Amino acid sequence: MGPNLLTNYGEAVAMILFVIGFSNLLLQKNLIKKIIGLNIMDTAVYLFLAEKGYIAGRTAPIVVDGVQKMEAYINPVPSGLVLTGIVVSVSVTALMLSMTIRLYRRYHTLDLDEISTRLKKEGL
Repeated sequence: MGPNLLTNYGEAVAMILFVIGFSNLLLQKNLIKKIIGLNIMDTAVYLFLAEKGYIAGRTAPIVVDGVQKMEAYINPVPSGLVLTGIVVSVSVTALMLSMTIRLYRRYHTLDLDEISTRLKKEGL
């Protein structure tokens, strides 16, 4: 292991999580497992953004004790992106789960290949 891997372990963990989620998304046939894979990928991106936005020795960008130098605070943009991403991710997950429930009620399976086969038989 190189010296950069030990200092950037957060980014390495984020990349490993992303690969796990992406492979889960590609290789699984079950829709619930695909949704879990997508959520793992989302979490990896949020972890990566949080790691890149953090600077050791700096504080949150809230003016305290009259300190107004930019060098005393972290950049708030990555934190805002993470919060926005989490809200969007929860909404997308809720939509995907509701559509999965509808598919299950109609086809009585969560296997994507089986649903595709039945759709072809129906002529849709």
